[in-house]
Amino acid sequence: MKKLVFAGLTLALLAGCSSTPLNDADAPSDAKAGKASEAVDQTSELGLDKLRSDSLLTQRSIYFDFDKFEVKSEYLDIVNAHAQYAADHPGVKMTLKGHADYRGSHEYNLSLGQKRSVSVKDVMNTSGANDSQIETVSYGEEESNQNCQGNECGQDRRVDISYEVE
Repeated sequence: MKKLVFAGLTLALLAGCSSTPLNDADAPSDAKAGKASEAVDQTSELGLDKLRSDSLLTQRSIYFDFDKFEVKSEYLDIVNAHAQYAADHPGVKMTLKGHADYRGSHEYNLSLGQKRSVSVKDVMNTSGANDSQIETVSYGEEESNQNCQGNECGQDRRVDISYEVE
């Protein structure tokens, strides 16, 4: 009888401890409305569920001017907050996904997206994030809105921050 009770308790504990690793690489990139809730859900899974919803860590996109890759001063607080979080949590890995709008050649936009992601990474490294925690990737114009005109394309000129927990 004791063995049966012990086996039942063990199974209950194991079932209660299961979790799904965080990986938002499969999330649809064009779901504007879903991004906010995705960031909140991901923040909760990363152990930040006690943070207020207006926390800098819930902001995951850094926007750039046309044909530029320098991090604008208005985004430094967001980048620094993510860098500090990474520094405080050595098991966290992040991917910086660089994007460009549709203007320019495919090769140029891939290069610009990479420069943007590396630029954000450089700021994070300066702010205390370990280089080995950060991966950079460029999507160029692959996820851009082909119908935008001029300054309307600003949402395509960005770096998105995503997390994975080991």
